[in-house]
Amino acid sequence: MDTLLNFQRTNALKAAIDLDLFTSIAEGATTVDVLSTRLAASPKGVRVLCDYLVINGFLLKSNFQYALTQDSAVFLNRHSPAYMGSIANFLASPDLVRNFENLADVVRKGGTLSDGGTVSYDNPIWVLFARSMAPLMMPPAQRIAELIGAAEGKTMRVLDIAAGHGMFGITIATQNPNANITALDWPHVLEVAEENAERAGVANRLTKLPGDAFQVPFGGPYDVVLITNFLHHFDIPTNDAFMKKVHNCLMPGGVAVTLDMVPNDDRVTPPGAAGFAMVMLGSTPHGDAYTWAEYQGMFERAGFARSEKYDVPGMPASVLLSHKS
Repeated sequence: MDTLLNFQRTNALKAAIDLDLFTSIAEGATTVDVLSTRLAASPKGVRVLCDYLVINGFLLKSNFQYALTQDSAVFLNRHSPAYMGSIANFLASPDLVRNFENLADVVRKGGTLSDGGTVSYDNPIWVLFARSMAPLMMPPAQRIAELIGAAEGKTMRVLDIAAGHGMFGITIATQNPNANITALDWPHVLEVAEENAERAGVANRLTKLPGDAFQVPFGGPYDVVLITNFLHHFDIPTNDAFMKKVHNCLMPGGVAVTLDMVPNDDRVTPPGAAGFAMVMLGSTPHGDAYTWAEYQGMFERAGFARSEKYDVPGMPASVLLSHKS
């Protein structure tokens, strides 16, 4: 029953974010009457929602007053610098959710029932991704910048493939005044990356490269190529060919940086990375969550001399560095 009713948890959390409930409580609206006035919502609706969020660990309740938990205060209060409420717009979006409404047929087919899924040509869902998911990507962006030594300040040409919000390349550019970023994505998605680059003060070092990553010439050569949250959308033969294209655009001694969910060989641990295979099954024609051994095979067949795997603390993702000799 808990599993079958979990859709209620998703929608309750999204409703609270949409209503700005957590921020209102942070600002001192802690009772049903005050909250219902502030949110322009019925007292009964507010009471039931708040109590449900207490039951599920998002709020605290004492003497008929509500308070934020530590996690809610950090991640769901808009005044917090670590606010992540925007990710609900993407993760719980109707376009994603409907991919799992007839999962039995998805399993029979072995991939999404929609035409092309999320990897269809110039899919507008990636604009929503770019505008929603940047906060969640900051920890891995910082980890990547650390691993490639961005703060050392060396001259660095970076290609950011499927740049989305652009924060991976932008983070490198903010730490390294000698880094220049080429961001590749669909044209409307790159508008979001450009906005973020302007806010970060590095727009003069970001060049847009619009189009299909499989078709557009990469140019180069580059010192670093970023391949973040991308390869899991495609099958291994497609990734083999793509990584050869990446290898060819790198300088000798350059590095390809892959960020992805990487399950263990048993494909059931760790749960966050392993469970990502279900996301790909429902939303793409051929995508999957690939093991480290499978990624090593892709990189070796593309011509990379060696590869290493690094964790992202507190997240199920891994950073894979592949070095060109």
